Amino acid sequence: MSEGIKKLRKDLKILEAMAAEMDDYLRNESMFWPLSDSSMPRLTLGGYLMRQHRLSLLQGLFDEKEQVRLNRAIDTYHEALVEKVVRFEQHAHDELHVRLRQWSEYLRELNQEPDAAGSYYASAVETRVMIAALLEKLEMPPYQSDERVLDELGVYDRALKNHWLSDGFLWPGEWQPAYPPLTYWWLYGRLRSSSGS
Repeated sequence: MSEGIKKLRKDLKILEAMAAEMDDYLRNESMFWPLSDSSMPRLTLGGYLMRQHRLSLLQGLFDEKEQVRLNRAIDTYHEALVEKVVRFEQHAHDELHVRLRQWSEYLRELNQEPDAAGSYYASAVETRVMIAALLEKLEMPPYQSDERVLDELGVYDRALKNHWLSDGFLWPGEWQPAYPPLTYWWLYGRLRSSSGS
């Protein structure tokens, strides 16, 4: 089994755990919610939406039982959102600001130490993917996005392009259909080294 499929199966388990605790999460003030299984990442809306996005688009890679599990987890998530539009939107905006700050800090580090920061770009860019997932959700009714966030993100994307060389897909090849290159250009390439190559 390929590494990409293994990671998707792990994502499915994480998604199920996050969906199961989403109702409690949305009733709480905590942005980084510790899941009952402490071996899993903390529940955030960005983490959930990032996984739901790719799992939904790549579910053809799963067997029938796994597809049923995925659909059940997504149904559980939607049930948790009932009558919590305001809570969801507040959580999403709060997390978006935190993720933007994390991304700007990474880009600052990239300016200061391009080789060191560039060495872990493939994992750091997960923050940028979560930002995209949160923005996509907030652009759907009944939610509202914030134009200032889009402006700020535009500044960061232009800064990244100063370091960027278009190239192959950074993540497992099986995931590529979930991330079209025009939208997710920052997953298709590599960072210039400090020597300029």
